[in-house]
Amino acid sequence: MNVRAWPRSLTTRLALLFALLTATLLLVVVLVQGSAVESHMRELDDHELTGKVTLIKNVLHDAEPSASLSRRLDDAFIGHDMLAVVLRDAEGSVVYALRPEFFGERQLAADSVLDVTTTWEKGGEKGGEKGSDESSKQYLGLETLVEALDSGSRPTRLRALVGLDVSHHLRFLEEVRKRLWIDIFFAAIIAALFAWFAAHRGLAPLRRVTATARGLSAECLGERLPERDAPNEVRDLVIAFNGMLERLESSFRRLSDFSADIAHELRTPVSNLMTQTEVALSHTRSPDEYRDVLASNLEEYERIARMVSDMLFLAQAENGHLLHSSEAVNLADEARALIDFYEALAEEKGVQIVLAGEASITADRSMMRRALSNLLSNALRHTPSGSIVEISISSQACLAMLAVKNHGDTIPSDQLARIFERFHRASPERHRHGEGAGLGLAITRSIVEAHGGQLKVTSAAGVTTFTLHLPLV
Repeated sequence: MNVRAWPRSLTTRLALLFALLTATLLLVVVLVQGSAVESHMRELDDHELTGKVTLIKNVLHDAEPSASLSRRLDDAFIGHDMLAVVLRDAEGSVVYALRPEFFGERQLAADSVLDVTTTWEKGGEKGGEKGSDESSKQYLGLETLVEALDSGSRPTRLRALVGLDVSHHLRFLEEVRKRLWIDIFFAAIIAALFAWFAAHRGLAPLRRVTATARGLSAECLGERLPERDAPNEVRDLVIAFNGMLERLESSFRRLSDFSADIAHELRTPVSNLMTQTEVALSHTRSPDEYRDVLASNLEEYERIARMVSDMLFLAQAENGHLLHSSEAVNLADEARALIDFYEALAEEKGVQIVLAGEASITADRSMMRRALSNLLSNALRHTPSGSIVEISISSQACLAMLAVKNHGDTIPSDQLARIFERFHRASPERHRHGEGAGLGLAITRSIVEAHGGQLKVTSAAGVTTFTLHLPLV
């Protein structure tokens, strides 16, 4: 069957398939039941025909010898309008005949086989009150030997040919078949209508998915499909579709926030560059003054370059293009090297850095040093004067853990989940502590995840702790 010939509508397909299945099942039932009814009718006709033969035998056996054969049989067959009987003697002469017109020439032949049931058909005759032309009739016949007493009270053997009109049974079966075919036709139509209605109602969630998908845009991603009234077969699709909308909305929101943040972050250095350049060009200056303006502009250019470089690094990490080498890295040695690097800044702020523990991992040394540097500079930026920044290294099972703990402002719990997002700062107070663009923690998390680890943060009672979980060597 050509698949293209089927309608494109799934509802119509289900309705047609259900109607075809219903018609097929009803047809099988009709055929089975029709065969059973026809077999039962045939058994009834055979039983009645055998009973008529038995009746003839009983009449001939029990009748008084003085009574004539014809009179005894006529009395016995009163009311048997569907019965035909022909009795013949040994020479083939007809001794008794009742409705012999029922029989055909083949049935009246002298060489008919005995005790074998036969069927035949004869053309209709004009009859009835209205003189309608009846259809041909069906007969069931049986020929056998019976014993009778002749006029001398001597037993004699006769050939009895008994015929039975079974046309009324056949007409009944034909009418039943016609009615059943009509019933099958209307049942298939009704089944198709019910199937179409059920499929139409059942596929309503799919239509809602389509309508929702048509109305989606970057400005309208908040719609969700109801999951309660969805059928079990479609509920997984509805859940997946709602999950997709949730992810799209979250991605678009982050993209929108990212665009706004990057525009805000770039606006300041670009504005500074334009202002300084306009001031420098407002009137003639000495070479030293121009040199100072260029040096100030260079600082802004370096800030923009760092921001672009960090954004490119994050883009490579998110797309799985962050290449790194693998070598044994001692976390304690890297931490001590960074402590030496930040020692002057720590002394300037009056902050002490303490290191404890040791563990080795397999990682890219430059990337891991960058991640640790981001955490340590972040801790120094937000630690008040006279406090301590603690770096503790430990190992457990197959993981190495490096924790950087500092005292300062507590990060609100609703901000902890977003603290690793680009350009995100937990509070305006933390924003004022430095000139960072808010990409350091996002870069640190990307580096840790690229090495198969996790970065976690806790903040309570003025103590904030960032913990790296990395596989051991």
